[in-house]
Amino acid sequence: MRVHWPRRVFAQVLLTQVAITTGVIMLITGLFLGPLSRQLDNQAMHQALSIAQTTAAEPGLVRDLRTTGPTPGGPVQAEAERIRRATGALYIVVMDTRGVRWSHTDTVQIGRHVSTDPSTALGGREIMQIDDGTLGRSARAKVPLRDERGGIVGAVSVGLAYDSVHDRLLGTIPGLLLYSGTALAVGVLAALFVSRRLQRSTHGIAFADISALLDEREAMLHSIREAVLALDTRGRIRLLNDEAQRLLELDRGAVGRPLGEVMPPGRMTEVLAGRVGGDNLITVGRGRVLIANRMPTGDGGAVVTLRDRTELELLRRELDSTHGLLDALRAQDHEHANRLHTLLGLLDLGRHDAAREFVEEVTSGHRASAEQVAERVNDPLLSALLVGKSAVAAERGASLDISPDTLLPDAVVDPRDLVTVLGNLIDNALDVATLVEVELLAEGSTAVLRVSDNGPGVPPAIREQIFTEGWSTKESPAHRGRGLGLALVRRLAERYGGAARVTARAGGGAVFTVVLPEALTVRPRTEVGESR
Repeated sequence: MRVHWPRRVFAQVLLTQVAITTGVIMLITGLFLGPLSRQLDNQAMHQALSIAQTTAAEPGLVRDLRTTGPTPGGPVQAEAERIRRATGALYIVVMDTRGVRWSHTDTVQIGRHVSTDPSTALGGREIMQIDDGTLGRSARAKVPLRDERGGIVGAVSVGLAYDSVHDRLLGTIPGLLLYSGTALAVGVLAALFVSRRLQRSTHGIAFADISALLDEREAMLHSIREAVLALDTRGRIRLLNDEAQRLLELDRGAVGRPLGEVMPPGRMTEVLAGRVGGDNLITVGRGRVLIANRMPTGDGGAVVTLRDRTELELLRRELDSTHGLLDALRAQDHEHANRLHTLLGLLDLGRHDAAREFVEEVTSGHRASAEQVAERVNDPLLSALLVGKSAVAAERGASLDISPDTLLPDAVVDPRDLVTVLGNLIDNALDVATLVEVELLAEGSTAVLRVSDNGPGVPPAIREQIFTEGWSTKESPAHRGRGLGLALVRRLAERYGGAARVTARAGGGAVFTVVLPEALTVRPRTEVGESR
């Protein structure tokens, strides 16, 4: 039957850990048994060497070797056997300088030449080895036998049964296997515990599913038109999709860095960091109106989503302006109807000259007002905005005047930005005042927009606060979502490298001044003169 590798992550981890644990234990066991075998061999050879040295040190052995012959009942054999029984050696062989045995466990071998080369010991050097002899494989040692003057008269060879050494090695294996089995059982239990936790963490999915989920996650994050920003427990950015890079004007290098290092101080950073609570928080960043929602994660971090509402906000303001224009048109419709009735009455009375003068007066006044704006402000969008706001002001019983110093003859780089700035300032002024004056100036390539009113003014203590998003004096539910206009004005000014400020107006009221460097395209003076 074919064995299939499991697909589940926890099962693969379990089998892998069990295999690794088993392999490590087997390796450790092998690494332990190898040195242990060599250690036992060395220990046995040194033991044989000690017995051989002790035997060679017997004072009567040299005398007996010289005065007697190699016989089974001789004193050399008797002394060697005594020492062998006392030490448990396999054999003790005493030989003369010719290599003839004078003692041996097997008495038949006495008087015969030894089976291994004795030249090393007879040459005056000690030797230890594992070798085969007449009694089988043994751990043996050979030492020279010297007389009282140091002369070599023979040699002593001692052997220990190698089976005993082997038995000692085998005797350690059960204990070693017991320890190894215990370690393996502990490793398997640990692997099982880890795999169970991994199973709960991964919901039992397979490695292939994880890879597919990661691919889908990357594709989804970088394809959706909603900004996604993930932060860790220390406030460092750990994920940033393409839309977040675009809206926040960040790059890939921001990943891994603290939020405070890559974002300027302000409400946007406070919202992203979670220091401002709430859902669907409106904030202005990089000249854009954004809706932010922050969701904490299980590891102590957070995921922040951002929706771009800049275009929607602009459309809302344009819609508000359109509603104002419609109201103004309705008022003008009533006024126009009254003028027509007046004209009809003059005609019915036969006062044709008076009727002609009335028509010329009405048309010339309206034409003069529109032509005056168009002559002073070259851009059609700004001119149309001022004319429309004049009608809205008239409908509200207020007056919108164009300053005599107004002159904006140059082409505007991005008219929509100036329309946003000017429209917000005029709308705010008309909400609180009955007299509004607009002044537009060109200083080289810099556009200066100034809107003053006769309203209550702005106290010095809150002149900076009114430019922060979310700040508004209108608290009713009908004005929900306010507090963005002035914040957007300042952000646009800062994006141009300029500034927005508010001061007091002489006689009461407020003066809002916005400076926008490089907002105009300066035309040659000849061209300006020709256009006039």
